[in-house]
Amino acid sequence: MKHLIRVFIICLVGLFLLAFLSAKPAAAQVKLNYSMFFPAQHAHTIAVNEWAKEVEKRTNGKVVITVFPGGTLTPADQAYDGVVRGVSDFALCVFGYSRGRFPLSEVIDLPLGYKSGLQATRLINEFYEKFKPKEFDNVKPMYFHAHGPGIIHTKKPVNKLEDLKGMKLRCGGLITKTVIALGATPVSMTQGEAYDALSRGVVDGAIAPYEVLYGYKQGEVVKYTTECWGVGYTSGFVVAMNKEKWNSLPPDVQKIIEQVNKEWIDKTGKVWDNIDKQGKDFAIKLGNKIITLSDAENKRWADKVRPILDDYVKATNAKGLPGTEAMKFCLDRLK
Repeated sequence: MKHLIRVFIICLVGLFLLAFLSAKPAAAQVKLNYSMFFPAQHAHTIAVNEWAKEVEKRTNGKVVITVFPGGTLTPADQAYDGVVRGVSDFALCVFGYSRGRFPLSEVIDLPLGYKSGLQATRLINEFYEKFKPKEFDNVKPMYFHAHGPGIIHTKKPVNKLEDLKGMKLRCGGLITKTVIALGATPVSMTQGEAYDALSRGVVDGAIAPYEVLYGYKQGEVVKYTTECWGVGYTSGFVVAMNKEKWNSLPPDVQKIIEQVNKEWIDKTGKVWDNIDKQGKDFAIKLGNKIITLSDAENKRWADKVRPILDDYVKATNAKGLPGTEAMKFCLDRLK
């Protein structure tokens, strides 16, 4: 009997060892971080968290991405460098915060006459696929997006080009050239400073997307919005990933992430349009007036900023970049 028990135990241990040795080792979980400068409650932070959860779901938990909102991992103006250096694995980066770093892609930020965030977002992704600018070679771009058209919000009505003369408009970055071309005076400051400047009369208005009227409550300190679509501008954003970290991922995981990225292009463009609608609705509820320029007036404004577009073409061509082709591609696509 003792002999049989020993044989049984030996067989049981053998079976256990066989099962243990033949079992496939579980794939190691990859934990990644994402630097987000928008606050936690912002619609775009919510969208990014949904993107991260979708990646985790489709990889069956192989990839877990933690989003750090509010610039807690890297400030907005250091987000791109943070990805390059490996401080963050992913980051949302704004072209305008690294002015001069993306000379060919800066065409996206020009007053090309955008009419929606979805339109601008689709264009910027098509632009990248068409030209594959080398200026992004030090990261792995996930996808791009761009906000809704920057238009004019003022304390006094602007019905025509001449009404801008003598006005001081809050702006920033590349758009200062547009303000000057239109005959107004640019005053550079952050969106966070604009409310106080408008309320105290430091500036007479601002040039920005509808979104700021609610998101930054600027609808409370302006009375009019002029829908000047002919000079509507945007700001380019790229969701960048550290290149070494990307190359370390298995091909099947890379494929899944790229598929999710494609789906989030339109989702993100629609987020921009939704928050623009929220801003416009907020302004109307406050009793603000919306002024829409006629086609003829829009053309007058567009003609005023045309030299800015021409300067971009000359500057990029001089650097050996396809500035002429880039400008033509964007204008043709927007039509």
